[in-house]
Amino acid sequence: MAFTPAELEYLSSQPLGRLATYGADGVVQVNPVAVFPQDDGSIVIGGYRMAGTRKFRNVAATGRAAVVVDDLVSRDPWTVRGIEVRGPAEATTVDEPPMAGMTLDVIRIRPEAVFSWGIDAGSPGVTRRFGTD
Repeated sequence: MAFTPAELEYLSSQPLGRLATYGADGVVQVNPVAVFPQDDGSIVIGGYRMAGTRKFRNVAATGRAAVVVDDLVSRDPWTVRGIEVRGPAEATTVDEPPMAGMTLDVIRIRPEAVFSWGIDAGSPGVTRRFGTD
């Protein structure tokens, strides 16, 4: 599933997100992470000690993850925008780190569900798309 141009622009402008994973024991974990949209339509999550983290082990064990990138545009009037990406995920390595100083170990999410809000002026409210859309 490809991101819309507005979603891709937003993801490229907001490098901080929150990654949700769960372990084989069913325990959910949420962490702040660095988010990097890729040309192939996936999202790469990078870090400085990624392979040694529970989130990396969780993805390796379950093959699923979700990430939310959002921000608060204004408090008055209350204006929020963001995107949630859910899908199959893999704990893998890349040829180059997503950012200087990060390891080659990454989590890659391939979107099968995308929820966005406040990103596309032509689509007020929450926009929902699924892999078959």
